Amino acid sequence: MGETVDETLRVEIVGSLTLLTLARSRALNALTEHMRAKLSEALWSGARDPQVYAVAIQSESPRAFSTGSDVREVIQLARSDLARGRKAFADEYALNWQCECFSKPTVSLINGLAMGGGIGISLYGTHRVAGEGYSFAMPETQIGLFPDVGVCHALSRMSDHVGMYLGLTGRSIGRAEAYALGLVTHCIDASEFEAIKTALADTWPVDTVLDERHREPGAGELLPCRALIADCFSEPSVEAILARLEAVSGAHRDWAQEVVADLRRRSPVSLKITHRHIRESRGRDLRQTLIADYRIAAHILAADGDFYEGVRAMLIDKDGPPRWSPQRIEDVSDEMLDRYFASLDADEMPLPTREEMQAARA
Repeated sequence: MGETVDETLRVEIVGSLTLLTLARSRALNALTEHMRAKLSEALWSGARDPQVYAVAIQSESPRAFSTGSDVREVIQLARSDLARGRKAFADEYALNWQCECFSKPTVSLINGLAMGGGIGISLYGTHRVAGEGYSFAMPETQIGLFPDVGVCHALSRMSDHVGMYLGLTGRSIGRAEAYALGLVTHCIDASEFEAIKTALADTWPVDTVLDERHREPGAGELLPCRALIADCFSEPSVEAILARLEAVSGAHRDWAQEVVADLRRRSPVSLKITHRHIRESRGRDLRQTLIADYRIAAHILAADGDFYEGVRAMLIDKDGPPRWSPQRIEDVSDEMLDRYFASLDADEMPLPTREEMQAARA
């Protein structure tokens, strides 16, 4: 697209603060492989610099923090060289793990859309600040992928099976719901972001800086549907979830039917993968979840199926609904699903332990 990494990601040292600015505004800060590499480099540098107290990451765009990884780039890489496409996923998940293992305060200043890979570079920081325009979504099932970047670790632990609802439907939530679910740590309007950065650059304690500006956001928007979500999305299969939703009557019938329609438009394979992955992630730590993410993503790239079709139809040609294969959820067999979770043997993603990551910063 004619953009350089220096134009799309700025790294500044302001006093004792490393300030990272996502500046690919025209693409809503979709993360390229070069942007991820520079983010990783900046984090390693900040971890090793004794003058750096904290790292903050922000967006130049008022519309979006980041809408995720540039999946069109991933598809192009995989089409020309499958190994490069797989490496793009591996590098992304390694960056997510680096964010989790980073040893200094990290403050994500999030206003606007935060999706996919944008969640992956913010969720694992110590402090996650939601502005008034904050919107969380993991819409990957719409393009034949699945909620990756380790997020199934968080989704699997949400109360009332809200995580399963968010992962399957890809629906968005605002900051009140995100705060209730623990996705963000503070709710502070974007007009306060400059004051926050100024205080952090002067080495003010991050908790004090954020706590005094936080305002309770009120009840989350899903509260009226929490019991229904818990009832429907606790089912042991996607088919059973759909059947439970289709049987809803009364005041929530229209809402349930809209959710059914949303699910029916998404990749059947992706829905089945997501459902199984979230359930299995309950027994995994974040590192194990990221390794499983890579295993699934690598198989998806090799399959040359719904992910390629979803990106083509939704983001490249934009010529109508994707032609999923199979088209019906009921036609995705357990045997088909097992292939996406199968071991890669020698090609598994090597991910250092937390202790190894801490030692590497020295």
